[in-house]
Amino acid sequence: MKAVVWHGRRDVRVDEVPDPAVREPTDAVVRITSSGLCGSDLHLYDVLTPFMTEGDILGHEPMGIVEEVGPEVPNLSPGDRVVMPFQIACGTCFMCSQDLQTQCETTQNRRFGTGGSLFGYTKLYGRVPGGQAQYLRVPQAHYGPIKVPEGPADDRFLYLSDVLPTAWQAVAYADAPKGGSLAVLGLGPIGDMCCRIALHLGVEKVIGVDLVPERLERARARGVDVLDLTEHDDVADAVREKTGGRGADAVIDAVGMEAHGSAVAEVAQKSAGLLPKKIAEKLMTTAGVDRLAALRLAIDAVRRGGTISIIGVYGGMTDPLPMLTLFDKQIQLRMGQANVRRWVPEVLPLLTDEDVLGVDDFATHHVPLEKAPEAYEMFQKKADGAVKIILRP
Repeated sequence: MKAVVWHGRRDVRVDEVPDPAVREPTDAVVRITSSGLCGSDLHLYDVLTPFMTEGDILGHEPMGIVEEVGPEVPNLSPGDRVVMPFQIACGTCFMCSQDLQTQCETTQNRRFGTGGSLFGYTKLYGRVPGGQAQYLRVPQAHYGPIKVPEGPADDRFLYLSDVLPTAWQAVAYADAPKGGSLAVLGLGPIGDMCCRIALHLGVEKVIGVDLVPERLERARARGVDVLDLTEHDDVADAVREKTGGRGADAVIDAVGMEAHGSAVAEVAQKSAGLLPKKIAEKLMTTAGVDRLAALRLAIDAVRRGGTISIIGVYGGMTDPLPMLTLFDKQIQLRMGQANVRRWVPEVLPLLTDEDVLGVDDFATHHVPLEKAPEAYEMFQKKADGAVKIILRP
């Protein structure tokens, strides 16, 4: 089969690789019909390369048609249309019973001290072959895959794999009151969807912050009050001006390590990719290598007693935080990878009738799987108005 394969920093290719097969009784094999390109994939493309291995198959936002199931997968049959959550969880362990599927004790990666395994996402999270491919082996298929109806195009349901539950969790964790205010930093796919969900759930004032014109316009068209980073010397002051001088009730950091900011951290990130692997791994797991501009802005822009919800991915172990300010402002911090299965019952009903969240036209680009290298480059450069790219095998 054809698959998107990692070969090095900013070097992904579409290679011929062996077809997957059922290896465990709880496995399934799915023929992929659509697979999203995520901002987290760009971390593997550039920043987190020390944890990648040449030959890794990328992708964690797939959906498709079940081809084969193991004997312990009673709830799926060949021909079922399914979406795969980006994490692999068993559904029965203590963590899964707490709706913390990203911490699944069956698929945890204890060697690295990390949570449950993820599709297509470095050896830190199991090095499980990903879904930017023609076929995908799905472990724990008795629990993970989400069956969706026939009829609507893939785009109606594809975002259940990551974008929708991730954004839903970010908004839930932010806990902005109805009639209150929420600032969303970063209007890429997750930030954009956070804004849509917050407005749907009744947050009165949603402020979106970015610097890419196309992203700002997309959010503005959905009723978001946008702030262009390039037009304000002090964005936190601009947020305060829009929120009675106090700051937003809650702030979502949907940027993470891709933030523009510390030149020192940027050099550390890029240097790690040039070091021998063992040294680079040590640097990434023991040093502060994140650019924290977005998080520092969140701390500044949130009101006293407010909440910051961090959904953007960070990778450093000893990043310096302004603890005095966090403590003095009595800020609550909530964060973590989305627990997909936790939120599906709340999200799926919004996809079956009217398209209230605008998922049908959420993607800006649909490209053949063979064009994945060009798609990664376009997304990394934010070229051609790229916000969300869908690969079609």
